Amino acid sequence: MRSVPVELGERRYDVLIGDDTRRQLAGILAAVLPDAARAAIVTQAGIGVSVDPGIPSDRFNVPDGEQAKSLAVVEDLCRDFARAGLSRSDVVVAVGGGVVTDLAGFAAASFQRGIAYVNVATSLLAQVDAAIGGKTGVNIPEGKNLVGAFWQPKAVLCDTEVLSTLPPREWASGRGEMAKYAFLGGKAGFDDRSASSFLDLPLDEQVARCVAIKAEVVTADEREGDRRMVLNYGHTLAHALEASAFGAESGSDLRHGEAVAIGLVFAGLLARRLGRIDDERAELHRQVVGAFDLSPLLPAEVDPGRLLSFMSRDKKANHDLTFVLDGPDGVEVVRGIDRTDVVATLAEMQHREGGRGQ
Repeated sequence: MRSVPVELGERRYDVLIGDDTRRQLAGILAAVLPDAARAAIVTQAGIGVSVDPGIPSDRFNVPDGEQAKSLAVVEDLCRDFARAGLSRSDVVVAVGGGVVTDLAGFAAASFQRGIAYVNVATSLLAQVDAAIGGKTGVNIPEGKNLVGAFWQPKAVLCDTEVLSTLPPREWASGRGEMAKYAFLGGKAGFDDRSASSFLDLPLDEQVARCVAIKAEVVTADEREGDRRMVLNYGHTLAHALEASAFGAESGSDLRHGEAVAIGLVFAGLLARRLGRIDDERAELHRQVVGAFDLSPLLPAEVDPGRLLSFMSRDKKANHDLTFVLDGPDGVEVVRGIDRTDVVATLAEMQHREGGRGQ
């Protein structure tokens, strides 16, 4: 079992990675939350992963899919916690992927103005990204993750054994976030030119390497003052693609990591258009996405105007268009991007690749 610390002073916690880590839950809760007398286990009906918190518990299922990330579901959870008699000294245990950890974490941050929670991450996406760092939240029709809170877990358990049951599309979603880390570097980073070699590593080491990169960034900037925004590399377009499908009849079926892969290629092309990187570096984005067996193709008949509207509401934006872009000093936040450059880059992607079928 591997352990990666997230060093945040009194909010410090460990991310445990390896086969069977979920069975460490009772011991971890006893160690980090000795006064907890009851647990609320938040999961989904189809997760199929059982955990034993070692204390009396109640189980609450949330709906499947990104549409479940809503204020209505958070209200339902908080009412469930109240009816179960959960106190401020008790604990919420999230068992699932990113939807579950986002929902359960936000409900825990809100209930009685904040109670402890622990993540048992069961998807690749959650293990390398969503379950770590304390960003919790839900979507509203105006955009993805626009309502939420920073609320750090007391521990994160990444049980790589349960990943063997993931369907191919969920693997792809997790690999989209892995591809992002190829460009973030830092002390824990892996060379962005060796993505294929990275994928030859044991799975627990792949997860640990990604977690270490995220932990390093979160430790330096817990509340996304600036540097933490680099973890959103590829996400500005990705979130716009996801948000544009909320409540729409588009038929879009992009998983989050698949959208991030498209966003990474877009970010490379936009950076090249702005003169921040050269052709070779821009092409490297496409090569890395391909090494992770992901598609760079925009959904067919994408509406640039609609995407621009969502990009302008992105959490990084300050009444402008803000992107995380590659450049001579590495990946960084770039503000005040001209909308004509964004539209031209979208058009370049559509012309070069053509649209993908819905």
